[in-house]
Amino acid sequence: MRKLTSVLVLLVALTAELTAQSAPVTVPRLGLRDIFELEWAAEPQIAPDGRRIVFERGGYDVMKDAARSTLWIVNTDGTELRPLVDPTREASSPRWSPDGSRVLFVSSVGDKSDLFVRWMDTGQEAKLTHLEESPRGLAWSPDGQWIAFTMFVPDDRKPFVQLPAKPDGADWGPEVKFIDQLQYRYDGRGYLRAGHRHVFVVPASGGTSRQLTDGPWDDGEPRWAPDGASLLFSAKRIADADYEPLGSEVYEVQASGGAVKALTTRKGPDEEPVVSPDGTLIAYTGFDDRQQGYQVTRLYVMNRDGSGSRVVSAKLDRDVGGITWARDGRSIYFQYDDQGDTKIGVTDLAGNVRTLAGGVGGLDLGRPYGVGSFSVARDGRFAFTQTAPDHPADVAVGGPAQPVRRLTHLNDDLFAGKQLASVEEIWFESSFDKRRVQGWIARPPGFDPTRKYPLLLEIHGGPFANYGPRFTTEIQLYAAAGYVVLYTNPRGSTSYGEEFGNLIHHDYPNHDYEDLMSGVDAVIAKGFIDPQQLNVTGGSGGGVLTAWIVGHTKRFRAAVVQKPVINWSSFVLTSDEDALYTRYWFPGFPWDNAEQYAKRSPITYVGNVTTPTMLVTGEVDYRTPSSEAEQFYEALRLRKIPTAMVRFPDAPHDISAKPSNMMAKVAYIVGWLDKYRNDPGRAVP
Repeated sequence: MRKLTSVLVLLVALTAELTAQSAPVTVPRLGLRDIFELEWAAEPQIAPDGRRIVFERGGYDVMKDAARSTLWIVNTDGTELRPLVDPTREASSPRWSPDGSRVLFVSSVGDKSDLFVRWMDTGQEAKLTHLEESPRGLAWSPDGQWIAFTMFVPDDRKPFVQLPAKPDGADWGPEVKFIDQLQYRYDGRGYLRAGHRHVFVVPASGGTSRQLTDGPWDDGEPRWAPDGASLLFSAKRIADADYEPLGSEVYEVQASGGAVKALTTRKGPDEEPVVSPDGTLIAYTGFDDRQQGYQVTRLYVMNRDGSGSRVVSAKLDRDVGGITWARDGRSIYFQYDDQGDTKIGVTDLAGNVRTLAGGVGGLDLGRPYGVGSFSVARDGRFAFTQTAPDHPADVAVGGPAQPVRRLTHLNDDLFAGKQLASVEEIWFESSFDKRRVQGWIARPPGFDPTRKYPLLLEIHGGPFANYGPRFTTEIQLYAAAGYVVLYTNPRGSTSYGEEFGNLIHHDYPNHDYEDLMSGVDAVIAKGFIDPQQLNVTGGSGGGVLTAWIVGHTKRFRAAVVQKPVINWSSFVLTSDEDALYTRYWFPGFPWDNAEQYAKRSPITYVGNVTTPTMLVTGEVDYRTPSSEAEQFYEALRLRKIPTAMVRFPDAPHDISAKPSNMMAKVAYIVGWLDKYRNDPGRAVP
């Protein structure tokens, strides 16, 4: 607790210093400490009759330095917003029973999570399980009598060696790890325990859970067939599953147990199986694997026995996910990204798509990624997480002949009296091939177009991902510190179709550099940027491109390279998904393709760097391990280039998952950029 208090005192001091340097008190704006006050809605579950919505209300616990959530409920007309459970209680994953009389959810006490059910007429509540591991993927049976879920099952392996017992009271240090598998650690989870996640069922009245699947594979979220006799799920139940990153199939198991049956067998991932209301068809997502870096995930339908598979979304060159059948079985709802905007769509079985809503998202508090969800009632009304540049996820509702309506305003109290950055869409041509590229400009609060501002180019990760007009705490804070921020979707970004995404196939980084520089030039041409004060930062894939940029141009006054790949050869041999990268991002192993790996590695061009550069890394990042940032840092230090490194001891790849880390990361980035600004007065309105 003393350590956390010291960190908070330091960051509050940094906030005060930055505010004093870059923003007069006459323009109230978002500050670092405000991060702990943010709230968001998640998992909005609309009742079967379409009248009420249960959702997770999330926020940050300043004393525990962590995100927490509880359950709230609101009518679909926006009235009676209130807690469903004690607001101090940790609760998540709400699911309505088929008849709408009960709500199932997960609640935690300490490290233990169990299933609970609440009767909506009386408010009575019961604990259904006493589980050893946390349940996921909850699903009611059609008759409301059973609940399916997945749970981790430890594997009691025989020790590889038997060591003599240590004397009582002896301290021989941490236990030795014996590792004999390809994927032995995973970002955010650490070193993997021996065992796998399998499908279980438990009576809805409570009792003993029954395991339906087993084996050396991880089974996905179960979905019931309409007759309640069986469940479907996706998994990689194949030999050498770790070596086949995209080898999942659709499987079926009887609710009473027994053999698991494969319903698909193609080369490529098959996921999200959902049976039609009449039980005759299965909708699912996937693609025919061509070993490209980016491949559009499409919607498929097949017969109940797995035969007759056909693609439904062929007319839509966008990724499809989050599928659910309409009640009449004649159409399918889904979620997709289009030009940086996450949308809800519905398609008939001939592939004719209608868009129902946009602005879905707001669940990535740090940066403007498209993370959101929705649910659909029997009458076609739907609830979803809605975002915009001026607010994180709130609950919204729409439906047939009904305009979309935002129901909650969870951050109005925090934002009252503050000025947020205004966000403008921009399109520009790439200097490389004249392709149109989309981006957004965030202007500081109190923006004056007659002044000259420093520019910060902020680059998204992935690289197969997208930014959009969504709320982003980090960019808002950069703007609050007096920077105009440009964020874009260069080639390789999703939401523009498969051809655009694959422009970087076996060619990343390369011409995405010209896309980014063209965006910078387009903003400078607007007249309010000081071209002598250009800055650049980005995380993960954006960290790769930031390191690439400073090795290819001297235009930028300062740079911050966050959680990067610096040397592709070392990266693919230390990352948690090496089988994916060596097969899909490169033509083969680094020892067989040394020139290809070196050509695309920022370390190859480190001798060109003159830009003052700071490195940011999480010490338990197993996606882009700290050794990558360390290589760039040491190389720049050897060359006596101004450089620094910020290390987060407890952070995985998602450094900002912990609010104090987000706060510290922004403070250090702004501090580094301010160090190299040539306007010491920084009189920003």
